[in-house]
Amino acid sequence: MPPASRRAIGQLLIGSFPSTTLPVELHALAREFDLGGVILFSRNIEQPEQVNELATESEALGRESPAWVSVDQEGGRVARLKAPFTAWPPMATLGRAPGESLATRFATALAAELRAVGITLDYAPVLDIHTNPKNPVIGDRALSDQAADVARLGTALVQGLQSHGVAACGKHFPGHGDTATDSHLELPLVEHPPNRLDRVEFEPFRAAVAAEVAFIMTAHVLVPSLDETRPATLSSTIVSGHLRRRLGYRGVILSDDLEMKAVAAHYDVPTAAVAAVQAGCDAVLVCSGQVDVQVRTLEALVYAVERGDISHTQLDSAHARLAAAKRRFLTAARPSWRERARTLRQVLGCEAHQRLAAEMAALL
Repeated sequence: MPPASRRAIGQLLIGSFPSTTLPVELHALAREFDLGGVILFSRNIEQPEQVNELATESEALGRESPAWVSVDQEGGRVARLKAPFTAWPPMATLGRAPGESLATRFATALAAELRAVGITLDYAPVLDIHTNPKNPVIGDRALSDQAADVARLGTALVQGLQSHGVAACGKHFPGHGDTATDSHLELPLVEHPPNRLDRVEFEPFRAAVAAEVAFIMTAHVLVPSLDETRPATLSSTIVSGHLRRRLGYRGVILSDDLEMKAVAAHYDVPTAAVAAVQAGCDAVLVCSGQVDVQVRTLEALVYAVERGDISHTQLDSAHARLAAAKRRFLTAARPSWRERARTLRQVLGCEAHQRLAAEMAALL
């Protein structure tokens, strides 16, 4: 396969690493494949200045265009960046406030703290609707138990993040709110008919599409009314049929972590990555930090393209959407790491952000 094609395939991966520095193996992989991005976890984070330097080095893993530097920073129990970053309450607090002003102010402040250390993509907002009180994984991560409120507030969060230079990612399509198991551990079941899904679960995603959200993440859930055999991430009916065509989404579709047991218990990661791209995902998350798994995943995608299991047309379309998102968020002039280093302590956990967090916490 020509080097240019291997570099295009490298853009499909948002990978990870095990420690607070980039391993030489990941640098070597990037030289061959031009990686799409990285995701940071608590294991990668020591203190803000280190994150700032790590983000700069991570961006350079993309040779033709900067790599994404991404994180799960929702607030509440899903927050990889701890003090001195602001400790934000869970997003459920926003659903208890009148109007969208609080959500907009939160998203603006969150974007400022992420930008201050060079993070360019946040896996937020959660667009799942908290319709099942026994849901073990969503809970107060959801904005509301009402579809219209999640749609309204989710739109405010998308616009707040993206208007301040951070790409947003709505998650988890087609909806993880009414499940009784955790997809990190097993495959959850969503037992609603198509008309209910369209009327309720899809509404926040429809609103996010209208708001031009940069990314939408798929859910590792089984929805028998749409696909009896494959989890949503690996289902062309759900990814290409519903999200891409019926909802008209033109941005980047990203898989949730392919090493979660909902998928990994049934498919090895390279096989799942090929199936996700065949289903219509433009990129895949591989999050354990094992570089050898990422190598095997990219090689499996190469072989799938060479065999024709993934068409060149499909690869070109995915690459075009990924490139468009990078042009939108990563090509504008941004502060250098030195400029960020001089000012980041003035932004992180500043008095205004602490007051805002307290205002949100008062709604718990």
